[in-house]
Amino acid sequence: SSRSYATRLPERPPYRAPDPLRDNPHATYAELQENVTFIHRPPPTAPSPLSYTTSPASPLLKSSGFSTTGDLPPTFSKQHEEKPRLSDEDVARIRQLRREDPTTWTRGRLAKEFNCTPWFVGKITSLKGPDRRKAKETAEEEHAANRAKWGERKSLSVDIRKKRKEFW
Repeated sequence: SSRSYATRLPERPPYRAPDPLRDNPHATYAELQENVTFIHRPPPTAPSPLSYTTSPASPLLKSSGFSTTGDLPPTFSKQHEEKPRLSDEDVARIRQLRREDPTTWTRGRLAKEFNCTPWFVGKITSLKGPDRRKAKETAEEEHAANRAKWGERKSLSVDIRKKRKEFW
């Protein structure tokens, strides 16, 4: 008995377009330096005297009457100026304040006080052991208080999502 179906779909090799640089008879080649070749290909047709782009009276070749320094629309995002670099004494003071009382001297408050970013404050001073655990516990208590205000539907959907995540 003979097979009446195809064993696999025929595959064509990917199309490879011919290189226009190699096959152009009008191109001129000039060796400039070692491993550098300049190839000039003239346009396929001579420019027309009516062509707007090559005519000396072309409006495309004239400079525009608009000034670039005129009224421009506002930018989308604010340009943030660079904050000045902190001295070693300021960095030491930030570390000392954060170590003494991390609840009062938060990253945001230290950043405002010393005119730097909260990211920089976090980079130079990180909470250690018990302070970090205490901060996590207070944040978790705040989150639990917010979760207590959730409705039944939201609580159920979050619980389902947690259960689904366990199976990952």
